[in-house]
Amino acid sequence: MKIARDWKDYSVIATGDGYKLERWKDVYLLRPDPQAIWHAQTDMFAYPKLNAYYKRSEKGGGGWTILKPFPPEWNISYEKLGLTFKIKPMGFKHTGLFPEQAVNWETMHELISRRKAAGKDVKVLNLFAYTGGATVACAKAGASVTHVDAAKGMVERAGENVRLSGIESGVRYIVDDCFKFVQREIRRGNKYDAVIMDPPSYGRGPSGETWKIENDLFDFVALCAKVLSDDPLFFLINSYTTGLQPMVLKNILALTLGKERMKTGKAEAYEVGIATEEGIPLPCGAGGMYVNDGR
Repeated sequence: MKIARDWKDYSVIATGDGYKLERWKDVYLLRPDPQAIWHAQTDMFAYPKLNAYYKRSEKGGGGWTILKPFPPEWNISYEKLGLTFKIKPMGFKHTGLFPEQAVNWETMHELISRRKAAGKDVKVLNLFAYTGGATVACAKAGASVTHVDAAKGMVERAGENVRLSGIESGVRYIVDDCFKFVQREIRRGNKYDAVIMDPPSYGRGPSGETWKIENDLFDFVALCAKVLSDDPLFFLINSYTTGLQPMVLKNILALTLGKERMKTGKAEAYEVGIATEEGIPLPCGAGGMYVNDGR
């Protein structure tokens, strides 16, 4: 398991009974977490500094209950890489950032920095890119990034995060269906040195097409392999889908990227987690990554 443990502006204070108690700089939030199925060791709803909690409704959806006032949005930093992000609690429990992804940000930042130090440019394609955590990390290391997401609001938030992190150029923002965008890039002959994807478990396309990760991920990764350059640096798949094992992602990469690429690089699989103040890691999904860094 790769565990994010170097945050200063964020921490997980307690977990259990389907919830996690978090500190986002000076704001304390309690949110549902499907992985925290063990019994809580403390009454998180009674935490004295708690600003708000999110509770799901039996009828579907849910909402925030505010206990103590806090700003509608604020910034937090991942100082290790010099990254800054805007945090804003939204519907369906989200805040606009997945802090556990710091483990992947660090890996990508290091890979890009090494290739840039060797005098080579790096072009990155970030799909289902949300508010741009990976986009910011890659751009900060000097890569040119194409950021693609179907939600205009999330792409706008990504632009804010890029600017907050002191990045003035090198990012192209695309509001589009990821599948259709990749198809067009193939027809245009555009190539990328790295591909990142964080696909949803389930979704619908602009024309009513359905996406189910267990049915469609393999074919989509195979499609994306066609936009890789002749000397690709990495290919990262993130998944929060409960029950999807890390080895599934590794196998998909090995089969879609082909034997020749596996001769020059390697694929790995791992759980992703984040450290907690309780001393146990909180699982946060899986990662599969192909790396070709010349080592």
